[in-house]
Amino acid sequence: MYGLVNKAIEDLALSIGGEPVWQAIIARSGLDVVSFVSLDSYDDEITYRLVEAASAELGLTPEQVLEGFGEHWVRYTGRAGYGPLMGSFGSDVGSFLHNLDSLHARVTLLMPQMRPPSFTVEELGPDRFVVHYRSVRQGLGPMVTGLLRGIGALFDREVTVTRLARAEDGADHDVFELSVGAAVTADAPADTSVSV
Repeated sequence: MYGLVNKAIEDLALSIGGEPVWQAIIARSGLDVVSFVSLDSYDDEITYRLVEAASAELGLTPEQVLEGFGEHWVRYTGRAGYGPLMGSFGSDVGSFLHNLDSLHARVTLLMPQMRPPSFTVEELGPDRFVVHYRSVRQGLGPMVTGLLRGIGALFDREVTVTRLARAEDGADHDVFELSVGAAVTADAPADTSVSV
């Protein structure tokens, strides 16, 4: 994975407990790293070790860490300079979902070693979707649950995500049902906090 992913994990750790939490995660992971470079490619095992270490350090399951990270990822990449790019791939949750593969294709121009996932989207009705997620990487379905909620927050919409099929349980790929609720108003702000 690219360093941008590992830097986002660092950013999440810093937002939870500051530098002490991040240093504890690094120490627990056994990685000898000072910092990650966003556009450098790193072995996937490094990212998995960071997730496992964060899980142990925070007293959460790896699935909970991945779900919280998925939600955080949308905000982080927007702040890390990819916000305008993301904004060009949809003006609402539905159009953004339909353009996820196109977004990844564009990002691959900047990160040629990236092995992006694939998303296929079916519309069930107004603001209801089934999202099929395929990846060469195993075990990242919980991250997609958080990512889909994060996409809702990107457009100030409440989103409910149900995971219908799980690759780790033997399914060919992960499948999610997504329901987009009402726009979040100033009186009822979205809960965009990370659940870790």
